[in-house]
This record gives sequence, structure tokens and C-alpha cells, in this order.
Amino acid sequence: MSMGKVKETMSIGTLSKQTGIGIETIRFYERLGLVVPIGRKSSGYRIFDDGSLKALGFIKHAKELGFSLNEIQELLSLKADKKSKCQNVQVKAATQLESVNEKIKNLERIKTTLTTLIQQCKQRKTNSECPILDALEYEEKL
Repeated sequence: MSMGKVKETMSIGTLSKQTGIGIETIRFYERLGLVVPIGRKSSGYRIFDDGSLKALGFIKHAKELGFSLNEIQELLSLKADKKSKCQNVQVKAATQLESVNEKIKNLERIKTTLTTLIQQCKQRKTNSECPILDALEYEEKL
């Protein structure tokens, strides 16, 4: 008679410590359906397993790549659907890359504006002639 592997379970606190994700955030992800406890103890506490740990790792990495929670939900659905094609995921990644490139352009514009304002500020003595404060007050100058 072979013994089956016993599934290791953990509390939300342990899951939080292992992932570095706060308990309230895990509860929020649970409400969104991104992570699902395998059950509850008689005391009502949630019970999680290795699948939850992996799901939270997936969510964390996807967020680091800039995916929104809705997009992460779609990616998790694609991951769960064994008939789904990698091309579907590739399209989502390509769309995210376009978004990242757009953000980089915007950050470069902000960097240029701030660099210019800092240079202009070095030539002034008082706040009454501060180009940074003026630019913040008059948005159209940016």
C-alpha cells in the first residue's frame, strides 16, 4: 500500500510571510478571485496550499512587469486553460510592452522638463522668480 503525499497547508499569515505580500492584500486578491483558499478551519481561518503560494508569486511578478490586476486575472485564466495558445499570452505581453514604451516616452519628457527647470532655477535668487514654482502654477508652460 503506497502512501499519498499529504498536502501541506498554511495560514494566511504564513502565506504572507513567505510571499512578502500583506494579509489585507491577499484578502483583496481572494475577493477578486486571483487566489483561492482550499478551505477553512473549524475556527473559520482560511487554509492555503502551495497552489496559493504559486499564484501569489505569479501575481507579484506580473505586477512587477506592469500588468494590471484585470490583466493578471486574464493571464491566470489563460494559464488555467490548457487549450489556450501561447500566442494569446504573447499578444498581452506585446500590448504591455507598448504601454511600457509609452510610459518611458512620458518619463523622458518629464525628465527633460525637470532638467530645464532646474537649470533655469540655478540662475534665480528668490522664490518670486522661481521657474519651477511658475511652471507648476502654469501647467501650459510644461
